[in-house]
Amino acid sequence: MTFEEITNQIKDQFGENFLEAVNSELIQPSITVSIQNLVELCQFLQQTDGLYFDYLACLSGMDNGEKTGTMEVIYHLNSLPFEHSIVIQIIIPRDLTTPVPTISHLWRTADWHEREAYDLFGIQFENHPDLRRIL
Repeated sequence: MTFEEITNQIKDQFGENFLEAVNSELIQPSITVSIQNLVELCQFLQQTDGLYFDYLACLSGMDNGEKTGTMEVIYHLNSLPFEHSIVIQIIIPRDLTTPVPTISHLWRTADWHEREAYDLFGIQFENHPDLRRIL
């Protein structure tokens, strides 16, 4: 399934305004979604026939600097049986007052990835089962 087919399926399910941005021109095309829509999107990507994103390969924190005043959490998801992938980005304030909902209940690998982003960047993951420093 192509990136365009995946994003179209998301838009069909949730509406045109569900995604904040679609970046199809990048080497790894990505979508940007609000914090409020993250878990719902991840559940949809994991549990929908034909999509079945069964593997969270990477979750990274990124500091965009003082000038922009934002940070990002970037998720790399793969469907091993269907051999497609997607990158999801969320943007949060750099002051770290906005916690990000955990997705560790969907993909077990998120547990350590979220702990690492917490340890290195201070990003809080709401409802994480064991949010403590890892390093």
